Amino acid sequence: MEKNTLKEDALEYHENGRPGKIEVIPTKATANQRDLSLAYSPGVAEPCNEIASHPEDVYRYTAKGNLVAVISNGTAVLGLGDIGPEASKPVMEGKGLLFKIYADIDCFDLELNTKDIEEFIRTVKILEPTFGGINLEDISAPACFEIEERLKKELNIPVMHDDQHGTAIISAAALLNALEIVDKNIATVKIVINGAGASAISCTRLYVSLGAKKENIYMYDSKGLIHPDRTNLNGKKPEFVNGTVAMDTSLTEILKGADVFVGLSKGNILDATMIKGMARDCIIFAMANPTPEISYDVAKTARPDSIMATGRSDYPNQVNNVLGFPFIFRGALDVRASEINEEMKLGAVYALAELAKKPVPNIVNMAYNNASLKFGKNYIIPKPVDPRLITTVAPAVARAAMESGVAKYPIKDWDAYEAELARRLGNENTISKIIESKAKQEPKKVVFADAENIDVLKAVRVVIEEKIAFPILLGNRERVGQLMEKADIQLPGIKIIDPLYPANEVERHTLHTYANRLFEKRNRKGVTQDEAEKMITGLSYYGAMMVEEGDADAMIGGLAKKYPTTVRPALQIIGARKGVKKVCGIHILMTKSGPLFLADTTINHHLTPEDIVGITEMVHDQVRLFEIEPRIALVTYSNFGSVPSGESALLMRKATALLHDRHPDWKVDGEMQAHMALNPELLGKHYPFSRLGDKRANTLIFPNLSSANIAYNLLGQAGELDMIGPILLGLNKPAHILQWGASIRQIVDMVGIAVLHAQELGE
Repeated sequence: MEKNTLKEDALEYHENGRPGKIEVIPTKATANQRDLSLAYSPGVAEPCNEIASHPEDVYRYTAKGNLVAVISNGTAVLGLGDIGPEASKPVMEGKGLLFKIYADIDCFDLELNTKDIEEFIRTVKILEPTFGGINLEDISAPACFEIEERLKKELNIPVMHDDQHGTAIISAAALLNALEIVDKNIATVKIVINGAGASAISCTRLYVSLGAKKENIYMYDSKGLIHPDRTNLNGKKPEFVNGTVAMDTSLTEILKGADVFVGLSKGNILDATMIKGMARDCIIFAMANPTPEISYDVAKTARPDSIMATGRSDYPNQVNNVLGFPFIFRGALDVRASEINEEMKLGAVYALAELAKKPVPNIVNMAYNNASLKFGKNYIIPKPVDPRLITTVAPAVARAAMESGVAKYPIKDWDAYEAELARRLGNENTISKIIESKAKQEPKKVVFADAENIDVLKAVRVVIEEKIAFPILLGNRERVGQLMEKADIQLPGIKIIDPLYPANEVERHTLHTYANRLFEKRNRKGVTQDEAEKMITGLSYYGAMMVEEGDADAMIGGLAKKYPTTVRPALQIIGARKGVKKVCGIHILMTKSGPLFLADTTINHHLTPEDIVGITEMVHDQVRLFEIEPRIALVTYSNFGSVPSGESALLMRKATALLHDRHPDWKVDGEMQAHMALNPELLGKHYPFSRLGDKRANTLIFPNLSSANIAYNLLGQAGELDMIGPILLGLNKPAHILQWGASIRQIVDMVGIAVLHAQELGE
């Protein structure tokens, strides 16, 4: 992505809609006066009295137990330096967002306008009753050391300065695994640390906790080796003085025979010559961001035997703090730990190290272009998208807190706790990542029938940048060009076709060929040759014919036109796949518990039991395409015969029986009311025989278009849920019709789905 494009997109991302990235949402009912009287006066007095009598009940009656403060004064913002508290707020909001999406932890970001250590500490101390934990962020050294140490001693809730300990925990796990792979002992290896700031000190301390010897560690700052003869050492640097070599020993000299290099400094301070003198199977952690101390390619060329890690996501072994802090705080909060101690940090280290040795889930491999990741030199730490992190690291931290005596609320049922952690995030809620990852593996040609639209053009830019597809635009060339110029959208080399005004003889010949093919397909449906020639100049007809003739692999359209206007050409030209009686449409609602699939939301008014079965089978396969195990409920107004008669109840009852006969191993059941399908406790209590078992349905099949369409629109709008769709299923070739008002993200997702469908047809 070009720098100016990144700037524009980032500013638009933060500004559009509700400014910023986080908000506060009520967790209790507020529908009427009684609700409000319980939430506030007079009912609120009751929990207040209980807490006054029993202070620990604050965790029972308030959000304290799931609330973390992200606190900074903006004096050391990564890559930006001392930019002040206001300018640091987008970063702190971003940290809060990561807490939420990775560990379901609520956050308030607090930016303090002070560089005075005492004032900073006092401010945080008087906030203790509000929060379950404190995440200190982007505070410059050496002040950050004193602030954290004092707050850890003076507060009775977990405190962690992530800049110090996050990188330490992740890199320590990586170091353990790297040493295991090359068969070296941490107690004997020679370690060179370049950088002596907060992160470097914390990393080195943790390596010592793991068994590294201080006499084997050589730390450098901008002035040279941290040596006992130096008189200009401040902060915590004296903790790692090493006088076993001369004070003026250069970095090049010290690297000779070194087993490990850890860079926490600045970019490009190493070159190929410097690392060639390192020991066999050397370990190089170049973690300066965005430019490492030595580039991955240079290091691996000079030392093919090395294990290399950086802070970047575009190379193997990314040392990413998001692998740690959300799950460390999750575990600490869940046992009401009074602090985050060394034992808890080590618990996270060992948990991360062990997770990297386990078989990697398909969803993770797909996110990295089917990388077939396995434990070895190019995979020494887990990836941030690994859904097992929360159920691996958080329990390890919680257990360490209990064993070290700082847990005030010990966990008794570990299986139930891990199940609760998995439910917090709905580990299926990664569908956009799956779509994008699968599409990137084999991009296809996608024709856009609505190119005369700013949002479509912006989405096309994202599609090209992310390498999801090869776009072709349909529309008036001059109009499209004006829109691109107005929005400063650069799409060099993009193919634009205007069916009304062919640009050359090839396009004129193609238009004539398409008109003839349309006439052949529709001449017994009342379409004349002249009408076919007029119809084919319509963008939706032209786009559908491109797909039918193989000049494009998929079509996206409909953003600026009514749904029937765009879907009709797809049905008439591309048609249904062999064996499909009813083409159908589905929408995906992105709920907190994971994606919810609804069908048929766009096509069919009147259905038979056999039609319902066919639609269910297509939807089942689509859900599986997203690496999700379908749990399907056929919904209506009746529960398992509770209403003996009634058209919709009988329809879904008969369809369920057919599905049970045809697919006895599927998790599909009905007929049932929608709330029953989404409430496994209620379902289990009243209908324990249900094939859905103890988990909620993730797929709802409706008895007709009216109910399905109302449901997805009502849920989407009232619940303010992100939505993907409508996705057309059953066509012979992929064509998808965008919903009016679709966002750029939704358009990109639909393109990805179109590519996935084209990939399936090409197998």
